[in-house]
Amino acid sequence: MSRIAAALRRTFGIAREHVGTDTLGNKYYIIPEQKTWTGRAVRAKRMVEAANPTEYEYIEGSIPMEWDAWIRGRRKEPPSNKELLKNETYRENIKLKAKELDEKDLALQAKEYEEGLVATPAKTLAKGHAATASFGKEEISEDPTSTANTFQPGSWLPKK
Repeated sequence: MSRIAAALRRTFGIAREHVGTDTLGNKYYIIPEQKTWTGRAVRAKRMVEAANPTEYEYIEGSIPMEWDAWIRGRRKEPPSNKELLKNETYRENIKLKAKELDEKDLALQAKEYEEGLVATPAKTLAKGHAATASFGKEEISEDPTSTANTFQPGSWLPKK
């Protein structure tokens, strides 16, 4: 179908213009606003030709955020390579700063625990869901605790 559509585009003048390519190999195109042979206006379309054309190979981040914003019409102009590089370095710096801050926080917590300024967090484990009848009970017994209309699933375990 894509070959037929491409042939029709070339024949009837519906041509796409290459706008740019990102670092991952995705190619971005725009089909300018046109009028059909009946005089109806067809608005401009933006499209991407993915480097990994199969859908199952798509992973999050296959399209940079700036190009995604352009495709969805949230920005008028396509991003420049300079802008993409600047934003990527900014994101990397933020990740590094966050990692450093986490390390500092963990070191400070360990120091406070050692000095006895802060109690170590209690490791509690609540079994089950708060909506169930067994929530907060010590253990689920092997004997049924209810029958007939008051039976709750999960309130007892059968004997092995």
